[in-house]
Amino acid sequence: MVDERIVKFIKKHHLMTLATVSADGMPYCSNAFYAYDSARNVLIFTSDAATRHAAEMTANPNVAVSIALETRIIGKLQGIQICGTVSEGNDEDKRIYLRRFPYAAAAHLSIKRVEPSFIKFTDNTLGFGKKLIWTKD
Repeated sequence: MVDERIVKFIKKHHLMTLATVSADGMPYCSNAFYAYDSARNVLIFTSDAATRHAAEMTANPNVAVSIALETRIIGKLQGIQICGTVSEGNDEDKRIYLRRFPYAAAAHLSIKRVEPSFIKFTDNTLGFGKKLIWTKD
């Protein structure tokens, strides 16, 4: 079970940085709005098939995700790093995404989801450098 402090942080935010890797090993980052389904522990986002990150995810579904609170105050620093796999979203994922971003209903959506296998939450509000770790299984 994912620590409730991790769940709360992920639900509080809406923008993630997604890291993929090309066939020749070159890393790439992109940003995406996401919705989080804590019951299934998946991050749901959209991705246009014509983008570099979509092509890289198709070739290699292993990705990394970062979600961070931007602050200059060291004692308030918080951030999540996730390793996981991407797969095609389903109708339930689409409903969850549109509930969070209703204006997206007007667009053609290619729904994807990240299923985490590892989550690290750095939370300096719990003490300098305090980290909460979750791993699948």
